[in-house]
Amino acid sequence: MASQFGVRIRELRIKQKLLIRQLASQLEVDTSIISKIERGTRQLKKEQIPAIALILKADKDELLTLWLADQVYELMHDENLALKAMQVAEKQIKYNIRNK
Repeated sequence: MASQFGVRIRELRIKQKLLIRQLASQLEVDTSIISKIERGTRQLKKEQIPAIALILKADKDELLTLWLADQVYELMHDENLALKAMQVAEKQIKYNIRNK
């Protein structure tokens, strides 16, 4: 399955009419890293999301959400109990939010 984050980065980059090498230069990373991110074979560092959102004129929260979704998927996609585990985690997250 393709990375949702990578697909969105590619869409935004094309919309901004940026070449991979231009985006890579602005992020101060190698061109191959951006290519791998777009293909879903490598993840961007979480700390770089605000910078890429700014460069691509994108919503930082949208990109962070897609990045996190990819992380969860990568961790759990082969697990038989993945959906049950996510439901338990969702309850815990909701509990933590209510009790902040």
